[in-house]
Amino acid sequence: MKEKVEQLIAEGIEGTSIFLVKLTVSSGNEINVLLDSDSGLTLADCKTVSRAIEFNLDREEEDFSLTVASAGIGEPLVLRQYKKNVGRKVKVTLNEGEIIEAKMVAADNQMVELEWKSREKKPTGKGKITVVNKRSIEYRDIKQTVVLITF
Repeated sequence: MKEKVEQLIAEGIEGTSIFLVKLTVSSGNEINVLLDSDSGLTLADCKTVSRAIEFNLDREEEDFSLTVASAGIGEPLVLRQYKKNVGRKVKVTLNEGEIIEAKMVAADNQMVELEWKSREKKPTGKGKITVVNKRSIEYRDIKQTVVLITF
């Protein structure tokens, strides 16, 4: 069932900037589709993909429930979403467990560059100074990245 739904989604988004973020199909045939777009996802986009799936699956053959939605805040980013979120604050969890909260200042096909400020001891004398930290991390070293919302 999952392969058929993936194929229907691919056909439904062909020629658009929409892409699949996550697809789950439970054992009870609950189909959940998360989408995103390079140029912003609309309700009409979700409806189009929903119809592409629903009209091509036979409920008499197998009953199912279908949810098509935009990837929400708090959902881990997929590779294609990194470039879209440059300039935003993110929480990056590395494979070895280290967590970095920083501004994503650049992203390409191999890595992401993060920048954050920290207060550190002065090299000489008393007190602290503000230091700007930068770090480039390859995607293969990242377990997950989540966009943080700041108010």
